[in-house]
Amino acid sequence: MSKYLPKQSELVKEFEEKPGVLKGDYAKSEWWETPLEFREGNFCFPAKPEVLEELGFPNPRKWAPTDDDWKLPDGWQKTVMDGMKERLKKYRSLKLYLDSCMRCGACADKCHYFLGTGDPKNMPVLRAELVRSVYRNDFPLVEKILKGFSGSRKLTPEVLKEWHMYFYQCTECRRCSVFCPLGIDTAEITIMVREILQLVGLNNNWTLAPVANCNRTGNHLGIEPHTFVQNIESLVDDIEDLTGVTVNPTFNRKGAEILFITPSGDVFGDPGVYTMMGYLLLFHHIGLDYTISTYASEGGNFGLFTSNDMMKKLNAKMYHEARRLGVKWILGGECGHMWRVVHQYMNTMNGPADFLEEPVSPVTGTKFTNAKATKMVHIAEFTADLIHNQKLRLDPRRNDHLRTTFHDSCNVARGMGMFEEPRYVLNKVCNSFHEMAENTIREQTFCCGSGSGINAEEYMEMRMKGGFPRADAVRRVKEKHKVDSLVTICAIDRATLPPLMRYWTPGVSVYGLHELVGNALVMEGEKKRTEDLREEPMAGFEDGDDDEE
Repeated sequence: MSKYLPKQSELVKEFEEKPGVLKGDYAKSEWWETPLEFREGNFCFPAKPEVLEELGFPNPRKWAPTDDDWKLPDGWQKTVMDGMKERLKKYRSLKLYLDSCMRCGACADKCHYFLGTGDPKNMPVLRAELVRSVYRNDFPLVEKILKGFSGSRKLTPEVLKEWHMYFYQCTECRRCSVFCPLGIDTAEITIMVREILQLVGLNNNWTLAPVANCNRTGNHLGIEPHTFVQNIESLVDDIEDLTGVTVNPTFNRKGAEILFITPSGDVFGDPGVYTMMGYLLLFHHIGLDYTISTYASEGGNFGLFTSNDMMKKLNAKMYHEARRLGVKWILGGECGHMWRVVHQYMNTMNGPADFLEEPVSPVTGTKFTNAKATKMVHIAEFTADLIHNQKLRLDPRRNDHLRTTFHDSCNVARGMGMFEEPRYVLNKVCNSFHEMAENTIREQTFCCGSGSGINAEEYMEMRMKGGFPRADAVRRVKEKHKVDSLVTICAIDRATLPPLMRYWTPGVSVYGLHELVGNALVMEGEKKRTEDLREEPMAGFEDGDDDEE
């Protein structure tokens, strides 16, 4: 799988030897006395100098976390402290969360990275303390009175290295915030600390390279418009070969009613392309008047993992295109961080988008009042409304070769509160659906272990550790109900969960929700179907008998 990944038996042995207890030397010393170890497999490669130069970010140079000298710029301590003071003043949430924590520990065992590594610095309370201890040192009187008992620390290169390690072991999933009695959101702290680290050139190439690409061409892969069109046209050909139906997406068409935007992983990545095929079939089925932009060709927003300014800039491109094309509103595909940005930050960051209309389904007449300000509707709620109003012709038997469960994507579930719509759709397009354990789904869902821009090949060992709680929940539902299909509504999940399943839960494949919608749709003029969108045989349709019951 990866040269950076140990054999599964090695990680299993590590878990079994010390289940639920702290690993390493943490039980023998205070947390701030425990040295760091950067080694192959537990860090992401830093951003390449040319990527930083393209973005205009500071301190471009070649370096590695395993180096003794990280080549920090002159005056880096002042840069970091000034950056912290600026953000404490500008973002009230950061100061509130740093000041209000009672260290009760309710969050400690809720983080999948702590559960997977046993490292106490991955407890959300202690991860925040890494910063709070430096923030507290800004109060010299407290330090003078209490001396070492105040828990304050000076900002040293070792402290900065500690920040870099552990704030890139936080996936910003916000599971800890669900259990915090004060509602402290450690993800907000992570966002701010990563932004501060950017000020001195400490970063992650797997995050910043897509940001630079998106800033330049409109999508994470840096694909230019003509190639973007060619990829979708190749999916159109695949749909025609499989179904006999010719779908006709349009690009950059002014005057269309709806602008459709989805993550570029749905256009270029496996298994996301099958979800894209499902979208195209759905839109053709209902005769939707939509267009796709080749310039705002990315719904994902890695700015969320980089800086607030970059998040704002990348989010704005979708609305700039909506204005240029003169559409009424935006329909968004299956993505996680795209929806957290739009749902939680859009109004105060780029909006409200008053130049667009309040979204109304052209098929059912339903007003999506929840999108009154953002003017952007999630594909799952759009499809759920179509099914509820009996506007789709579906044959769920076409998914009888799959036994499904559902993974709540963190940013859509906790960040957007969308729990029931995807389940409603899933239950209508397939006959076999089984939930994972109650404390691992909906608002308590476990992360894929690779969110927030740490889906890097060189980080595979840490990804498998961080993703273990999710994989274990899937393993249990597989053993109980013979589940073989994990359905999700996030492009990052569709990229990160397949290797996680192969490692911990072999035999479970990952699907997008609208791939299963595409399988179940009975299209006008279609040929008899015996295979799903992956060209895998449908159970009971071997002879082409796909007549509805």
